[in-house]
Amino acid sequence: MTIAERLSLYIQLTRLHRPIGILLLLWPTLWGLWIAGDGHPAWHIVLIFVLGTVLMRSAGCAVNDYADRHIDKHVKRTSERPVTSGRIAPGEALWLAAALAFLALLLILPLNNLTLLLSVPAVLLAASYPFTKRFFAIPQAYLGIAFGFGIPMAFAAQLGSVPPVAWLLVLANVFWAIAYDTEYAMVDRDDDIRLGIHSSALFFGKYDVSAVMGCYAITLALLAWAGQIANLSWMYYAGLAVAAGIALYHYTLIKNKSREACFAAFLHNNWFGAAVFAGIALDYWARAQ
Repeated sequence: MTIAERLSLYIQLTRLHRPIGILLLLWPTLWGLWIAGDGHPAWHIVLIFVLGTVLMRSAGCAVNDYADRHIDKHVKRTSERPVTSGRIAPGEALWLAAALAFLALLLILPLNNLTLLLSVPAVLLAASYPFTKRFFAIPQAYLGIAFGFGIPMAFAAQLGSVPPVAWLLVLANVFWAIAYDTEYAMVDRDDDIRLGIHSSALFFGKYDVSAVMGCYAITLALLAWAGQIANLSWMYYAGLAVAAGIALYHYTLIKNKSREACFAAFLHNNWFGAAVFAGIALDYWARAQ
């Protein structure tokens, strides 16, 4: 196998050709960075967290494919992934994940001790999430914690402490993750039943659409509360209003529960996260004018 072919397999393994996972991890991290930095986060910290997000998401995908290598072969959509198809050895996937996590660690070494300390549970959450679908009724909630842990790390890097608003943002991210990953789980519902895999779509059953919309509503309520604590003004709430409109659009996609529409709604969550961030960034920008 040539180097180019091996590199192509690594890109598939780490999903770098499908950046939605990186974006869903990045937006809440940016929320935290901008609020912690009072609208002017240190740019070297922003760069560290952006690169770290790419590395840790990539590492998480490699661990996920290792964990699901015996499951993916039974699902048409995932049967050709590099590990389950035998093109990358399971041990090689773990070594790649470890190398990516090590590079992420090198990135945060210049930061303070609290950030380094918080990186330990962050890595443990990222590495253990792929296994939770075997025994957690709603593994999407665990995903929300894992994907939201960049928030307290962002506050720690900027402030040297983690105030309550950071944990409120993490909680908002948990409900957002349940919303968007339930949309994703609705795509794989039949396969999950057949393989005995847990998911929020199965847990909520016929109330899955209502649960998704309820989680969006809780997310927005928690974000509004966080905005009050952070003394954000109308531009932030305008961003939340746009995000609410996006959530309502997702209802039109998922209400009939078709696979293609549910997957489209999942992908569209990039714009939900972007709308919230735009509200934060514009609010602080307006103050500085």
